[in-house]
Amino acid sequence: MEKYLMGMDIGTSSCKVAIFNTKGEVIAQTNGEYNTYYPQEGFVEQNPDEWWTAVCEASKLCIEKANINSEKIVGVGVAGQSWSAIAVDVDGNVLINNPIWMDTRSRDICHEIIDRVGEQRIFELSGNPLQPTYTTAKILYYKQHNPAVYERIFAILQSNSYIVYKLTGEFSQDKSQGYGLHCYDMKNGKWDQDMCERLGISKTMLPKIYECSEVVGSLTEQAAKECGLKEGTKVVAGGLDAACATLGVGVINNGQTQEQGGQAGGMSICVDTYQADPKLILSNHVVPGKWLLQGGTTGGGGVMRWVERELGDRGAAKEKGVSSFDYLNDLAREVPAGSEGVTFLPYMAGERSPIWNPYAKGVYYGLDFSKTRGHMVRASMEGVAYSLKHNLDVAEEAGAKVKELVATGGSANSLLWTQIKSDITGKDIIVPASDEATPLGAAILAGVGVGIYSDFESAIKECVSIKRIHSANKDNERVYEQGFKKYLKIYDLLKEMMEEQN
Repeated sequence: MEKYLMGMDIGTSSCKVAIFNTKGEVIAQTNGEYNTYYPQEGFVEQNPDEWWTAVCEASKLCIEKANINSEKIVGVGVAGQSWSAIAVDVDGNVLINNPIWMDTRSRDICHEIIDRVGEQRIFELSGNPLQPTYTTAKILYYKQHNPAVYERIFAILQSNSYIVYKLTGEFSQDKSQGYGLHCYDMKNGKWDQDMCERLGISKTMLPKIYECSEVVGSLTEQAAKECGLKEGTKVVAGGLDAACATLGVGVINNGQTQEQGGQAGGMSICVDTYQADPKLILSNHVVPGKWLLQGGTTGGGGVMRWVERELGDRGAAKEKGVSSFDYLNDLAREVPAGSEGVTFLPYMAGERSPIWNPYAKGVYYGLDFSKTRGHMVRASMEGVAYSLKHNLDVAEEAGAKVKELVATGGSANSLLWTQIKSDITGKDIIVPASDEATPLGAAILAGVGVGIYSDFESAIKECVSIKRIHSANKDNERVYEQGFKKYLKIYDLLKEMMEEQN
């Protein structure tokens, strides 16, 4: 019997479900939509029950499109967005909407914790600075502002572990998502009781920790009915979406680097030794014994979605017979490198690494009557690429060695944007053949967990191939050296004003 693997990805704007054969080829892929809620300034929420509904609908449709018997799907892996704090009761019921990774409501709590526990003590254990976007402060926000909810919490789950629970009935915490909790001992991969007490988080609500490729359980009868899979199908713990995408493009060895082009932007450098830096993000890789030194930005593919929504012209695109995004790409291509002085700060939901400023705002600088929509579109692309370079520079100052980048996410489909990133960073950018790196990474975890692949090296050899390579244009690279200096200076000049407004 031919065997298949399913990868699920709980993204920021939608979920994705894909079925792969054992060579990593997509047999079928579907999306599921859900809402994002903004109840007040700094609050960005989603309802995990809507995730589950979307996953079930997408899973059923995916199996139908694949035209295969669901019993041939032998393993399921789940990738998910970072830094969730899904509060569930003993029966697994969601108690409150989940503040997602863009949520900054816990800013004051972070200041209180740092003053009480000590910034250095927290960093030494967890390998990460304490920020409001992380899981830790969100749990304590429940405790301070929603005590009735907090008292009912049986478990705090991550985006992927919530779906794993709905599939199997088992509560879990994978290692790659542990970095969101500052009571997680990053070096040893376990909860630290002393830090739990110092932070004021009950260890009882923290689930058992699993390796990302470890089988957590099997599909329940109820889940099988709801999502169309076969009862008893094995489900692994899964992991962080960026880490699964990193696996899905073949980045598993020291120094290899993934460039992230989904809703969020950034990069993930694979390292085989513990290497924390307070300006960056450190997580366990989904591959055992490896870590990812990451730069995570709020401005990634989401910037272009915003640009398309607010500056796009779908009517003009339709007349030309192209997509709205391709139409914007064509406008941007007509503008020279550097956007003739227009510079964009892509801080559309505050900013994460390396500036860690929840008050940061998006800015266009350099507009005048000669500038066009194309200038703004290209400047938006360049601003995201500058944020990538900023993170890479900090990582290399910390000792990381990055020779080339491997692109993931929808942004990699834009030849112009990928070339801009290569020109700005000065790095070769490799684009893999598969557009589905994140669900593929999740599926590979399932394949290793159920024994389809003997190890990660053989899985990558079987599943990952290269589509194209971008190399930096030296003339453009020189233009962007000056543009990057301006980008940094604009933020430095505006930083105080941004913070005064809050």
